[in-house]
Amino acid sequence: MHNICDLLHISYPIIQGGMGNISNAQLTAAVSEAGGLGTIGCGTMSPEEVENIIITTKQLTDKPFAINIAINVTPFMEELITMVIKHDIPVISLSAGNPTPYISRLHEHNMKVIAIVASVKHAQKAEAAGADILVAEGFEAAGLNSNLELTTFTLIPQIVQQVQVPIVAAGGIGDGKGLAAAMMLGASGVQIGTRLIATKEAPFHESYKQKLLNADGTDAIIVGRSVGRARRIIKSEYANKLHEIEGRGMTVEEYNKLTSEDQHMLGALQGDMENGFINGGQVAGLIQDVLSVEELINGMIIEANVQMNNARAVLSTFHTNIQK
Repeated sequence: MHNICDLLHISYPIIQGGMGNISNAQLTAAVSEAGGLGTIGCGTMSPEEVENIIITTKQLTDKPFAINIAINVTPFMEELITMVIKHDIPVISLSAGNPTPYISRLHEHNMKVIAIVASVKHAQKAEAAGADILVAEGFEAAGLNSNLELTTFTLIPQIVQQVQVPIVAAGGIGDGKGLAAAMMLGASGVQIGTRLIATKEAPFHESYKQKLLNADGTDAIIVGRSVGRARRIIKSEYANKLHEIEGRGMTVEEYNKLTSEDQHMLGALQGDMENGFINGGQVAGLIQDVLSVEELINGMIIEANVQMNNARAVLSTFHTNIQK
């Protein structure tokens, strides 16, 4: 198992997931200040918008943070690459597309590159292209998802067996038990998103946080399968509308319009659940309180240690019984 903390210059092996157009400096800085790796997701934002968030984040923390660029989502790929080089961002995560054309250029500027993958094939290609870390994201995750629909529990050990670079587990993780489980599967850390929405520093609408607090295991649903664009969102009035429209049949263009970043921001930032949606992973069913980011991350580390120590004690008993 690799030590990604040394590689990324962070205290704890916990990375914030990219949140697209609802990314903000407050939450990113809070994650980095708490010892994890905060992340700004570019989504479809202009380079100027992302740059403003970077500048504000640097004012709030002197700790490392990452920029996530969704390759096939942003219309500003080249401009964003130039901009992150200009601001000397230490870690870049690349998702939703082929990272190969960009890795060597980023390495020339001493940047670590994280590639988001959803299968062994994707992982092997990203490793061959030079990615420093792979985030293996299971189908439990919020937002845009792989159509392969592999779960985190099966995806992580498969990829760990086939590549040599560090693996970070994502999808369905939001507490210390999930962190411990991921590491037992061979991951070197975790990436979390949904759980960070329900934190005190997250500047999202209270209705969003309340939806997560009220959610159970069936409230994180998938839309978009019929057009090959699976997205996991939380049940709401707008989510019901999407299901009804999709049931009657829709084109990719109609789906993209109905699930645009504008609709996402209506739900997440304005709490308008009739005209906008909110992303959410299956981990929503585990969220029971709104903590500070520091409380959340510290609690995850403490709980993970307890869980792993308990597991060692139980396995030691098994070993003793076998030897008898």
